[in-house]
Amino acid sequence: MVNKMVNPTNEFFTVKKAAKFLGVSTSTIYRAEEKGLLKAIKTPGGQRRFERTELENYKKESKNIKAPQTPSANLKQTQFEQLELIDDEPKEIIEQTIESGSIEEVEENSNGTYDPRNKLNNLTGKEWLPETKSFWFQKGLGSKHPHAQIEKQHPAPFSFQDVGRLISFFTKEGDKVLDPFVGVGSTLKACALLNREGTGIELSPKWSALAKQRLEFEVGKGTSEHHTIITGDSRIELKNFDDNTFDFIVTSPPYWAILNKKADHKVKKERVENNLATNYSEDDRDLGNIQNYDEFLEILVEDIFLECGRLLKPNKYMSIIVSDFRHKSEFISFHSDLIQHLNKRRIDNDYILTLQGVKALIQNHKPLLPYGYPFAYVENIHHQHILIFRKTKLKRKN
Repeated sequence: MVNKMVNPTNEFFTVKKAAKFLGVSTSTIYRAEEKGLLKAIKTPGGQRRFERTELENYKKESKNIKAPQTPSANLKQTQFEQLELIDDEPKEIIEQTIESGSIEEVEENSNGTYDPRNKLNNLTGKEWLPETKSFWFQKGLGSKHPHAQIEKQHPAPFSFQDVGRLISFFTKEGDKVLDPFVGVGSTLKACALLNREGTGIELSPKWSALAKQRLEFEVGKGTSEHHTIITGDSRIELKNFDDNTFDFIVTSPPYWAILNKKADHKVKKERVENNLATNYSEDDRDLGNIQNYDEFLEILVEDIFLECGRLLKPNKYMSIIVSDFRHKSEFISFHSDLIQHLNKRRIDNDYILTLQGVKALIQNHKPLLPYGYPFAYVENIHHQHILIFRKTKLKRKN
């Protein structure tokens, strides 16, 4: 549909060129048009064209965000961020398709067709396929972005955009999502932007208060009222939920006590000098303060993740985002330890957790540091692991 009068002196862009101009994917352009954030002009042949002035105004307005000290939400910016949640990979699929067909055909059909047999999510086939890659590149807003100022106060946040991709794939709109280590609320923000109902548990009152503040500022006033933030110990709070309550569980737990080690040069420069927290809390109940790794692992598996399995609906999924790490001279393969302790574990008499895949979340933006040089190999760990489990029916032997 033609949405505006054409300015004959203006420059026009195809969908592909408009995406390049804005620095986003073509899928984002389509979604922006659907949301009314961009207005397309149709050629006589039915192809979309965008005026340069329209794109320039959109770019300008998407950056017009008020600073955190004046907490009010910019609706257009919020919608823009929502559209960007899962758009890294589809662009590659579109580019591959261009090689085998005309650009105009790709532009008109790039979103694909939704299959009504899809009971897992709201994605089309073309949107589904790239999400099944065994690796993603980590995505974030950047440390100077106004909407990153609350997030960076936490010593180990994860991107709402990355968790949003998981939520988009493993749930439908209106589904219930749980994060038992919600921190400053990345999961809840993603839920709010994607029209899911989020529940988060956080031990520290400081972080749970910031999670609520983040929803109110970064998404919109009143947002926190539609999601649940529980300040408490997950070992206790999880027991208060009924069986089969949630459609998806996603979290990034403490990586044992790595935040309690002596601050290195990077931590001093990025956090200590900026008066930012370097650990989760001083609370004795904090899993990040447990001294023994085996004890930490047992509590995490038995009291948290198996209990989460009880709360998960049958055939639904749980994603755990973790990283391996070093403890003094020892390399701890945290992700494989969790797999060994969780895979095929019984939740009850009828269901078990089964590993469905391990996705690498590549942190390509992190700087390389000369650990070990010139004496020994010490790895720069620039990726996390996303462990994907499913609650499946126990197969009984006859």
